[in-house]
Amino acid sequence: MMSLKPSASAAAEGCRIASTPRSALTARSTPLQVINILGNFVRIWSVYSLYSHLSSTGDSIVGFIFSCLVPASVIFLILQKPWKGRPLPNSQIVPTVVNGGVLALYFVLWAKGLLACRPLVALLAEYAGALLGVLSAALYGRKVNIWKKIGGLAAMLLAYYLLSNGWATRTNSPLYSFGSEPLEKATETTGMKEMVLPISAGILSALRRVLARRVSLKNLLKRRLHAITVASATCFLFPFAMWDTILGSTSDSIVKMQLPSWAYLSTVLFGMVLIFYVDNVAEESLHLVFSSPRHLVVSTGCIIILEILYKMDFSLPGLLLCSVILGFGILEATSLDRSKKRPLEAHEPSNGSLHNQLRISELPM
Repeated sequence: MMSLKPSASAAAEGCRIASTPRSALTARSTPLQVINILGNFVRIWSVYSLYSHLSSTGDSIVGFIFSCLVPASVIFLILQKPWKGRPLPNSQIVPTVVNGGVLALYFVLWAKGLLACRPLVALLAEYAGALLGVLSAALYGRKVNIWKKIGGLAAMLLAYYLLSNGWATRTNSPLYSFGSEPLEKATETTGMKEMVLPISAGILSALRRVLARRVSLKNLLKRRLHAITVASATCFLFPFAMWDTILGSTSDSIVKMQLPSWAYLSTVLFGMVLIFYVDNVAEESLHLVFSSPRHLVVSTGCIIILEILYKMDFSLPGLLLCSVILGFGILEATSLDRSKKRPLEAHEPSNGSLHNQLRISELPM
C-alpha cells in the first residue's frame, strides 16, 4: 500500500492540472512571457550595440570579451555563492570547468562571427544548435523519424544558404525591399565561409547547454554551477587576453578600452547576466527552450525592430522567408513522435519545446 501513495498523489496532481481552466493558466503565464520577450529584446539590443562598437573602434575581440566576463563572473559569484550550501562533488565541478572552456570559445567565435556576418545573421545562426537534435536522433533516436529530421536539417541549411547570399538584405535580396529609409551602409554578401563562425558558435552554445543539463537538472544547483562556468571561462580567456595586450593590438586591448560605454555595460548586464535568468524562467516555467520555433519567433520580432531602428541593410520579406524556413527546419529536426504521449503531457504546450529539451539532453557528454 505504501508504494501506491506516490502514484495516487501524482494522479491527483494530474487531475488538478487538468481541471485548471485554460484561461487561468494563460493569465498566470502572461507576465512570464512578457519578461521573456523583454529580456530577449534587451539582449538583442546589446548585440547591435556591441556590433556598432566593435565595427567602429576596432577593439580586440578577445580583450573585450574577457573584460566583459570579469564583472559578469563576479556578479554570478556574488549572487549564487557556489561555495555555500552542500559541497559540490568533483563529478559536477570538473564537467562545469570544462564547460567554461566551451563557453569561452563560444563567445570568441560568436563575436568574430558577429563582425563578419552582421547581427541579423549572427543571431539567427545561434539556432544552429538544433543540429545537435539531428545528431542525437541519428545516434540514439528511432529510425522511423530519421528522414523527417534529415528534412529539417536540409531546411536549416537552406535558410543559412539564403542568409549567406544576402536574402535578408535590401541590396542583395531578390524579394521586394521593405521601407524606403536611407541605409546607413550597404552590405556585401556574407558567404558560406564567414557563416562557419556563427554556426560553429551556435553549435557550441547548444553543447554548453547540454553539458549544463547533464551535470544538474535542479534549478538552484544549475545556477551555482553556472557561476563556476563563467568564472572558469574568464580564467580560460585570461592568458589569451594578456598575450593580446603584450603584443599590442591597434586598440591596446584592455588598457584603452572604453569600459563605461553602453556597448560594454549592455553586454555584461543584458548579454551575459540577465539573459541567463530569463532563459531559466522560460525553460522552467514556460517550457520554452532556446532551440525552439517559439523562441525563434520572439527573436525574429526583436531583430525586425532593431534592424529598422539602426537603419541596417534589411529586407523584411527576405528575413521572414529565411526565418520561416529555419523555424520549419528546427521544428522537424527536434520533433519527437507525439503519438505516444503520456496522459499528463496532453495538457502541456503542444509546440514541442519541452520535448526539444528532452531530446537535446540525450546527447552524450
